[in-house]
Amino acid sequence: MTGRVVASAFRPDPLLRGGHAQTIVAAVLRRAPVIPWRWERLELPDGDFVDLAWHGPEPDTGPLVLLLHGLAGGPTSPYIRDHAAAFASVGLPVVAMCFRGCSGEPNRLPRGYHSGETGDLAHVLGVLRARHPGSGVRAVGFSLGGNVLLKHLGERGGDAGVEAAAAVSVPLELAPCSRKLSEGFSRVYRLHLLRKLRAGVRGKAGVLEGHVDVASVLAAGDFESFDARLTAPLHGFDSAEDYYARSSSRQFLSRITQPTLVIQAEDDPFMPPSVLPEAHELSASVVLERSRWGGHVGFLGPGRRPWLPSRVASWLSEASGQGVR
Repeated sequence: MTGRVVASAFRPDPLLRGGHAQTIVAAVLRRAPVIPWRWERLELPDGDFVDLAWHGPEPDTGPLVLLLHGLAGGPTSPYIRDHAAAFASVGLPVVAMCFRGCSGEPNRLPRGYHSGETGDLAHVLGVLRARHPGSGVRAVGFSLGGNVLLKHLGERGGDAGVEAAAAVSVPLELAPCSRKLSEGFSRVYRLHLLRKLRAGVRGKAGVLEGHVDVASVLAAGDFESFDARLTAPLHGFDSAEDYYARSSSRQFLSRITQPTLVIQAEDDPFMPPSVLPEAHELSASVVLERSRWGGHVGFLGPGRRPWLPSRVASWLSEASGQGVR
């Protein structure tokens, strides 16, 4: 039995029908809620750390929502703030996991995070479930965070520690997505993201020296060069191509056992439509919702109102009828 591919009910603001308009307005041209995060530092087994940002009520016996940000993002990202506010408003505790080095302070070790790094997520989920045994964990990932989440679910199967999941604007195949960001206007996003990644490299240059050629990393002009010079050597990959092949989440979709919604826009400027899978590639637990519009983590409806929080919340509530608390 395979999963389902369905058409999305999303309809954009009439003035924001293009993928670029959706992406840019959602990210920088509107106000997202201000979230009074409660911060927690979680020590990791290898001597490094990740930071967790909490919002809403304290977890007790109800569901807990874990949010995973995208590349160079964090709890200040508008889409994270939108969802934290939406879930907390209905009484659900929310925790945003910051990948290594993404909370405003460089992490301690040379290694960092990447699209296929699922070990830290598995550790955080284990801590959350041990600490709050009466709270089922529901996870929502965006862009890179969505790729990490889907890969984790496929790798771990029934032991993933998540009762239901949603992933949005996921770079399901990393190599073609990397190439897409070197084409046309999409190069603007590449320049923006590389600028933020280079700042992170400069912030921990002393830790990286002796492990990679920092000057060469800072000179990388595209993602393939950056990943070949930094991501691959720091994380045990033979090359950027090896990293992309092993970390892309599309190949893990058939192994997911938890109710999972994947929301993708056909006009996403971060990826070509060819990365979107067919129904036979999905497990029976996965629904791929394809939208004609939405851009990259945009999905702004009439009046520029964010559509994603209500859709994701609706899915997680619906999934509770499939054995999710």
